[in-house]
Parts: sequence; structure tokens; C-alpha cells
Amino acid sequence: MKKTVAGWAAFAAVSAVVASAQPAAAEATVHGCVYPRVCFYLTEAQFTAGTPTAAYQDADYNQTLGSKSKGADVVYNSRNDDTVLLRVGTTSIAICLDPNTTLYNDATVTVTAIRIRSTPAKCSDLFETWPSS
Repeated sequence: MKKTVAGWAAFAAVSAVVASAQPAAAEATVHGCVYPRVCFYLTEAQFTAGTPTAAYQDADYNQTLGSKSKGADVVYNSRNDDTVLLRVGTTSIAICLDPNTTLYNDATVTVTAIRIRSTPAKCSDLFETWPSS
């Protein structure tokens, strides 16, 4: 599945492509991302090479991204049952990733924080409100 979003009202000319992969088996590795992590790739070349620059796996709290994940071009959610919220800049807007899904950001999108959610198991929409805590 591939989804493209363009013309996001809060940002000029924003687009994101979301693609789904087959569910990963326990301890499986997809694009160098070991289950159950959410992996960040600063460039598409690093994603293609299977070399994530950062990975997160702790759930249910907001985490500020570091220099090896902030502004990543590609994010992959290897988790089978958890959704991921990715905060855009300092806004209250977040991109939601379903399990086993890849997000491709363009240069206008800067992801700055992550929240791995144990519930719900599916995103209600591509864009959601960033939780305050």
C-alpha cells in the first residue's frame, strides 16, 4: 500500500509517502531495522542500504529526537501491533504510522519527536494531534 499526501494546510507543499510492508516475524530485520524498533534513516540511501541512523522501541511516552533521527527522510515502524506518532516541527500535528509501515518525508517535513503507542493498533488518519504528555 502506498499513500501520498500533498498540500497539507499547515505547511506549504508538504508531501509524505507511506508504504506498508509485510508483517515482520519476531526478531526479523527489514531494511536493517530489528523488530520491535522504529528506525530512522537520515537519507533514502541509508534506507536502501539497510543502515538506520537511529532506532526507538520504548512505548507510551513522548521522546524528543536526537541528531541522528531528527529530520529523517525515511522512518520505518517494524512493530506488529503498535502505531507511531511523529511530531512535525513544534506544531501540534503528528503523522501517524501503522505497524510495518514506511514513511518517506520530503525536505519540507522535519520530524522532531516520536511516540510509540501500544493502542490503538491502527491509525485513525494519517494526521493526528500530538499528545501533550
